[in-house]
Amino acid sequence: MILFLLSIKTFSQDNATINGIIRDSGSTETLIGVNIYIPELNVGTSTNEYGFYSITIPTGTYVFQFSYIGFQPFEETIAISQNIKKDFALTEANETLNEITITENKKRADIKKAEMSVNKLTIQTIREMPVVMGEVDLVKSILQLPGVTNAGEGQSGFNVRGGSADQNLVLLDEATIYNTSHLFGFFSVFNSDAIKDLKLYKGGIPARFGGRLSSVLDIYQKEGNKENYTFTGGIGVISSRLMAEGPLLKGKGSFLVAGRGSYGHLLLKASGNENSAYFYDLNTKISYDLNTKNSLYLSGYFGRDLFDLNGGFINTYGNTIANLRWNHLFTDKLFSNLSLIYSDYYYGLDIDFYGFSWDSGIKNFNFKYDFKHYLNSATKLTYGINAQYYDFNPGTVKPSGEDSGIISDQLDKKYACEQALYFEVDQKLSEKIKVNYGLRYSLFQRLGEQTINVYENNQAVLYNADLGIYEKAIPIGTKDFNSEEIIANFGNLEPRFSIAYALSDSKSVKLNYNRMAQYIHLISNTSSPTPLDIWSPSDDFFKPQISDQLALGYFQNFAEDSYSIEVEGYFKKTKNIVNYIDGAQLIANNDLEQVILNGEGRSYGLEFMLRKNTGKLNGWISYTISRSEQKTPGRTAGEPGINEGEWYRSGFDKLHNLSITSTYKWNDKWNFGSIFTLQSGQPTTYPKGQYNYGGINVPSYGLRNGNSLPVFHHLDLSATYVPKPKKVEGWQGEWVFSLYNVYNRQNAASINFRQNEDTAQNEAVKFSIFGVVPAITYNFKF
Repeated sequence: MILFLLSIKTFSQDNATINGIIRDSGSTETLIGVNIYIPELNVGTSTNEYGFYSITIPTGTYVFQFSYIGFQPFEETIAISQNIKKDFALTEANETLNEITITENKKRADIKKAEMSVNKLTIQTIREMPVVMGEVDLVKSILQLPGVTNAGEGQSGFNVRGGSADQNLVLLDEATIYNTSHLFGFFSVFNSDAIKDLKLYKGGIPARFGGRLSSVLDIYQKEGNKENYTFTGGIGVISSRLMAEGPLLKGKGSFLVAGRGSYGHLLLKASGNENSAYFYDLNTKISYDLNTKNSLYLSGYFGRDLFDLNGGFINTYGNTIANLRWNHLFTDKLFSNLSLIYSDYYYGLDIDFYGFSWDSGIKNFNFKYDFKHYLNSATKLTYGINAQYYDFNPGTVKPSGEDSGIISDQLDKKYACEQALYFEVDQKLSEKIKVNYGLRYSLFQRLGEQTINVYENNQAVLYNADLGIYEKAIPIGTKDFNSEEIIANFGNLEPRFSIAYALSDSKSVKLNYNRMAQYIHLISNTSSPTPLDIWSPSDDFFKPQISDQLALGYFQNFAEDSYSIEVEGYFKKTKNIVNYIDGAQLIANNDLEQVILNGEGRSYGLEFMLRKNTGKLNGWISYTISRSEQKTPGRTAGEPGINEGEWYRSGFDKLHNLSITSTYKWNDKWNFGSIFTLQSGQPTTYPKGQYNYGGINVPSYGLRNGNSLPVFHHLDLSATYVPKPKKVEGWQGEWVFSLYNVYNRQNAASINFRQNEDTAQNEAVKFSIFGVVPAITYNFKF
């Protein structure tokens, strides 16, 4: 009823709507999340994912103030007597601006907005952060944020608030990326030249997102310059990149093409080493404004990694995505986006000495139709529908030669459909209170065609009390499903709620709650994703994972916005976590239900972030103290479960996580950056003893994850030199010098136990990936 009355109010003759697009004045890129504030009315709004804004206010003359991180703030006085469309262009902070510079609270919207557990990093900030091998890396940059960790050096994926890596939804132009790594984690798949904006949701996840439990990493590519042709690139020690962009039709359409590749394998070839490991990727985008109310976008990404061990072992993997989008403005207040999306993750393996090839992967077809309805200056509605079709290929085996002796085999392909309907309200209840609430209903259907095993008492895993171990159950029959039948069906309501209470213009407390459902599972018993990981849909054995998270936070800006502080505490509980019995064989297993048990998880922690926003020295200190635990109790009184059915540390539990990130602008030519990272050691399981069997020493292990690797820490430094900082036309270049792990810390990626061949004594051997790594990169633009 309240929303209905508010909607009636917006049609009052005393009100008018102003809307439009906000762009970068230099590149003509639309800008996401620009804050627009009208001080006379104490109201504001922000641009959406496509740079569109709309606000309905009483008629009159007002000052409009615009602010956006990395851009010069400005204000303009506008007379509003009727509905109008007005576009704006912002100028980057390092360029000269003749507009009036304002000193209003640029963080006002961040403090009062009913949004928390969200981090946004600008591309400029990321580029100033030193990284390994000189390549700007989006995934590694978010590891410097509170609540975010990974499994260690050279490991792909990331963990958020104690969740596993497969519980993160990673989107590139709305398309799902299933593996974010190149070269087994040394690089990420995101070319920073082609990226416009990224946002990480750790909690308070909007209702428009679903399908994962822990986080959403939402990344958008640039659209391309509609006015001028430009070229951007970089030449590094390990990889190089080049991007071209420009107008298709000046002022209306644009294109963007960005390519990147590594060439470390060429150095190996030159030295006589026949092994090779390299990657390449391609980003593309076309945008076109049909008219003032309709725009089309076609974007894509293609990436591949290849690892060749002397021609006898060849591993190929990578992502392919495509997205066709249509933006339509129905009215001054109703904006829509229709997306047709294709995602494909492929894994291929050729093993010559065994004479076979292996292919696996997951394909995803996605239809989305989203609406944003700007009712008035106090209320915005977001609603839409989403339908996805999944095609899972757990493995295809083929002989690689006539004499291989391998028989072709296809593991059972699996199919599923996931649909969702959502509704979300962003509302200002008073000058001090803002709320965001919504509801998502998701429906998942596991589809035929497949033959399903049938087990006694529906138990695919049995406990052998005599041996004290879990074993595979023997099927008592099978059941055939054709392509038109549904194997399993699940539905879940997923409520979301956030509230912000402003203690003052510079202080606020916020509370949020969200429930998330995840219907697809990454089949892996490692703490970090690998290219060979297999995805599988929910069914009667792989139950959908459900999580409930509650978070409370305090936020403050002080010293005239020079500093900001964020403190958040959270508690998350998850059910139906997949766990594996001891000795589980996951690869090429057509009956995975025989090696899994369903358990539960919990994680809780306190996150702290202190940020310096102004001056020559900028950066932040983030610290998280947290726990991530899981439990798999026995199904009956006679079963022990995993670890005697008690809570134990998950594979991504890290009690302490500290990151100090800073950038220093010495002068126009020199910028310096540094990152210090310290984390508690990753959980692991050490042997507690050994026994002799047939003359062989066999280790005996204790409870899972009862030990930890040594503490992980390193310091990274970078320096950026711009020879001609005042040059804004023609060739512009810069040198980036970076030093990873300055003091050569040999962090343990793993600890292996073995018997010394000379002394016959048992010994622990530490395996490290990186020592100190220097790198030089030359970036250019023309």
